[in-house]
Amino acid sequence: MNTGENKAPGAARAAGMSAALPPADVMYKAFYEKDSSFEGLFFTGVKTTGIFCRPTCGAKKPNRENVEFFSSAGEALLYGYRPCKLCSPMTRPGSMPDYMESLLEEVKQNPQKRYRDSDLRDRSIDPAALRRWFLRYHGMTFQAYLRSLRINQAWEKLKKGGKVLDAALDVGYESLSGFTDSFRKLVGTPPSAGKERNIIELSRVNTPLGPMFAGVSGGSLCLLEFADRPMLETQLKTIAKRYNAVFLAGRHELFSLLQKDLDAYFKGQARGFSIPLITRGTEFQEKAWQALRQIPYGDTRSYRDQAVMIGSPESVRAVARANGENRISIIIPCHRVIGSDGSLTGYGGGLWRKRFLLDLEKAGGRS
Repeated sequence: MNTGENKAPGAARAAGMSAALPPADVMYKAFYEKDSSFEGLFFTGVKTTGIFCRPTCGAKKPNRENVEFFSSAGEALLYGYRPCKLCSPMTRPGSMPDYMESLLEEVKQNPQKRYRDSDLRDRSIDPAALRRWFLRYHGMTFQAYLRSLRINQAWEKLKKGGKVLDAALDVGYESLSGFTDSFRKLVGTPPSAGKERNIIELSRVNTPLGPMFAGVSGGSLCLLEFADRPMLETQLKTIAKRYNAVFLAGRHELFSLLQKDLDAYFKGQARGFSIPLITRGTEFQEKAWQALRQIPYGDTRSYRDQAVMIGSPESVRAVARANGENRISIIIPCHRVIGSDGSLTGYGGGLWRKRFLLDLEKAGGRS
């Protein structure tokens, strides 16, 4: 029986996933505080009710002695727990309801279309529920998402030499003043100055370790970072400066490919990624990041090993700093670098995530 500590019996391993879990006290704190960064990493069984929940469940929290933790929903079911009706733990965290998939496909085909609350209700969509979902998983409302897409599309027209008025009308704005106001709020400059800057399309992808922000510039991935990383805001500012760009919501086809690659990786079905990358670091950072990509799946190196790999054995601390500034987690595998004594050190996403990734790769997806 699972004792509630960071143990997981054979069900998780049989599913092809790592059995590693964070410490029980960490999980209980995350469950008590409804920490969304732990979504998909563990499930909580409540002994007094016989149900199991997501970390973000809004139900009243039981005492510590009345819970135990599982690495998968299937494992919780095997121990006799029922899915919570409030948080629906059998559905994928952050996954879109079917009605939203069709709505966003419609938006993709016609980004200029406006959607009033009455239009949504005609589709049997609750506007308030849609707003809450977008705020929770994208950090913006549905209407803000639509505005961002329209500005993104208009910007592309301006970059190609289009006139401001034509761009405004083409994306559905009825007045130049309304377009200019929206453009300035999102981009920080008037449309006439926007041609001098670039766009980085931003979206979120889901993983068993929690949601991640992904950014695409010019058809290549430039950002993949955990949504709760303390350094995320700094990373975004650094990227915006290096790319002379602003972040706007996007639905680039690369995001779908990235999600598929990550799903395969976490299921142990893939050891590499097919995503094109762009990094734009300093010369030293680029060397350090290239060395990271040469570390084989399932293997590790010390920071000193990495320094030797780039021909600078005395630069151990500089290598560690470069790894900390890596903006494309997992794919550029800084989690594969450990201390010379074998200890886990220095991972921006949290050492528990580093351990999870190393255990996953060590298992190689095998049961």
